[in-house]
Amino acid sequence: MKLRTALIIALSAAALAAGDAGARSRTVTDPDAPRALPEQGPVSVRWDDPAKFAEIRYSRNRYDARRGNWVEQLAEHLRKRAQKELPAGQRLDVDITDIKRAGDYEPWHGPQFDDTRFVRDIYPPRIVLSFKRTDADGRVVEEGQRTLRDLSFLMGPRPLSDSDPLRYEKRLIDDWLRQEFKAPGA
Repeated sequence: MKLRTALIIALSAAALAAGDAGARSRTVTDPDAPRALPEQGPVSVRWDDPAKFAEIRYSRNRYDARRGNWVEQLAEHLRKRAQKELPAGQRLDVDITDIKRAGDYEPWHGPQFDDTRFVRDIYPPRIVLSFKRTDADGRVVEEGQRTLRDLSFLMGPRPLSDSDPLRYEKRLIDDWLRQEFKAPGA
């Protein structure tokens, strides 16, 4: 019985190891990574190739800057918040053309901090986007390009979640949507 249990454990470990060997973590620059959110509701969000974003081009740790799906997470946040702010019957199309996340890597701290993002006021977040807002008849209500930036991002109100690595970028989006869609005369 002990031999059988040991054999089952060994085979299970081998199967797990084989599965992990073929898997690799996705990066935002993968050619098969999405470049737009699936069409859903009145807000569509697309983005350029993240390899061209300042976050990756000027990063002191390009490997870590590419990890994860942070572009898609920001796009989903933008859509979710825009649906709440968008007046009824209108449609919003957004193209994200550049992102520089808050903070940066500082390799001079040594190899133990190679994958640590230092968030300091000298590394503010920035998002560049273009948008078009249309009414129910398809007429353009407003369109343009915006550069979202907050040079005092560390002095603003504390975010609800201090553990969200995209909290400063999400706050940029929230502030833009509030300003862009505020009622006239408010």
